[in-house]
Amino acid sequence: MAIHELFAYLRLKNAERAIEFYKQAFGATEKFRLTEPGGRIGHAELDFGGTTLMLSDEYPEFDIRGPESIGGTGLAIHLHVDDADEVIRRAADAGAKVVREPKDQPHGERSGMVRDPFGHEWLIGHSIEAVTPEEMQRRYTELLSRDVTGC
Repeated sequence: MAIHELFAYLRLKNAERAIEFYKQAFGATEKFRLTEPGGRIGHAELDFGGTTLMLSDEYPEFDIRGPESIGGTGLAIHLHVDDADEVIRRAADAGAKVVREPKDQPHGERSGMVRDPFGHEWLIGHSIEAVTPEEMQRRYTELLSRDVTGC
């Protein structure tokens, strides 16, 4: 068995509004959408710089619900960009809530997090240095040791 691609598939209360938000906040372009006669979006695909994000409106009759309906999300999407500060600012200007301001991280990235108006969380970062997994672990252990002891 070969896996050819992996797609994030978001479920939202208002897919049409979400599509416009993702265009404005992240520069996504719409590939296509399938819309019911009543206007509900059954499937849409957006292009994020060569990566496809799929999304749809909620379908409670099939137990398909988004973060607003279930009271939060259990995942975050990581968007690797050229300038995290700029993308976070654009997302906030478009209506996202800044959960964590961008800052330099020990794993070699400058990153922060926003929650979009539909309840999905986006980790947004850019590389600031190349760090080996061993060095990441050393820094992570050091960070946690300081946080636990209060030093």
